[in-house]
Amino acid sequence: MQPLPIAIGADHGGVDLKRQLVAALQAAGHQVSDVGTDGTESVDYPDFARPVADAVISGAARFGVLVCGSGIGMAIAANRNPGIRAAVLHNATEARLTRAHNDANIACLGGRTTGVEVAIDSLLTFLSTPYEGGRHDRRIAKIEKATP
Repeated sequence: MQPLPIAIGADHGGVDLKRQLVAALQAAGHQVSDVGTDGTESVDYPDFARPVADAVISGAARFGVLVCGSGIGMAIAANRNPGIRAAVLHNATEARLTRAHNDANIACLGGRTTGVEVAIDSLLTFLSTPYEGGRHDRRIAKIEKATP
């Protein structure tokens, strides 16, 4: 896999998993931009979802990664941004399908719900799976049209 620019962020519930994901991404040769948080003090997940989404929208990052306790809050916050298709991942199969069929551009993971090995496997699968296009293009177009 070719090295990619990736933006990553987490709240306090995902900071430990985020650290391990950053290490795995760097070991795979990716360029990682970490927008925080770096500690376990309570913070608000939308404050980290937005800069990751902005990096993906602007093209500064090819993909984004967001981690909170469950991944759900981050996905909700990120999906408020036009052009973002964030998906919560629980395994490599979901990672492959959301890239191939939904052209997802942000992977969301749960620091309290997903083990490190499964999270790394899911993320690396997400990053290496191409979008299939074809019949999925019209569906993506409908999603983009529905975005405010």
